Amino acid sequence: MTNTMNGTVSGRLGGRVALVTGGTRGVGAGVARALVEAGAEVVVCARRPPDVPLPGVEFRAVDLRDRAAVYEFVEGLPRLDVLVNNVGGSPYRALGGSGGAGAVGGGADVERHVRVVELNLITPLTVSLAAYGHLKRARGSVVMIGSVSGSRPSPGTAAYGAAKAGLEHLARSMAVEWAPDVRVNTLVVGMVRTELSHLHYGGPDGLDAVARTVPAGRLADPSDIGAAAVFLASDAAAFISGASLLVHGGGERPAFLDAATVNGAESS
Repeated sequence: MTNTMNGTVSGRLGGRVALVTGGTRGVGAGVARALVEAGAEVVVCARRPPDVPLPGVEFRAVDLRDRAAVYEFVEGLPRLDVLVNNVGGSPYRALGGSGGAGAVGGGADVERHVRVVELNLITPLTVSLAAYGHLKRARGSVVMIGSVSGSRPSPGTAAYGAAKAGLEHLARSMAVEWAPDVRVNTLVVGMVRTELSHLHYGGPDGLDAVARTVPAGRLADPSDIGAAAVFLASDAAAFISGASLLVHGGGERPAFLDAATVNGAESS
């Protein structure tokens, strides 16, 4: 059955239990809402509860950087069919530290980059390992929330991009090791309009300018990511594992096209 309000598909995941890490806002909240609409029983976990209640979603307070707490929480779930590793993110942080290009940031700066890698790569690995027993019994599915930053230079968020590249590779290896019992796939997400978008792209004018760089003509909505996650978690994707699904509105227009002085020239 199709929900004509937003195009998401409901009923695909009826009777299944899904866990979304960091699912209290932005992309994670969009995924959680889509899973609920698809019929799943949904649990989200993060350090703090959502600012806006998510109907039909159970919140559990968990510090996902605390590996012992992660194992205690995940292993204590009565059942788990779908794991969405959404937790992640990074502030802008140049590799040269606060002193500018070539500056030496010192140990404290290194630790900040390490924490970004831990959150975006080690935490999804930890949660996945903790969930493996549940997922194997359920013949379930893992959906990693990756990023286009993992496949292109990411100045200012280099540690984040490196971690997302690693996450995609981890998913492909995990898909082979855990087959045929557990499917593992990655959503490679482009730019998304969330409640925090202004911190990355500026105000309305900045958001509109950034949206014009996307072939689709707009930034993704969290519901776009949610619909893709429902597909990968559902039986419609039963033969899809180890895959990376690009959800980026067509990607980015190559910069050389705008810089070229000859109209209609073809690149070799």
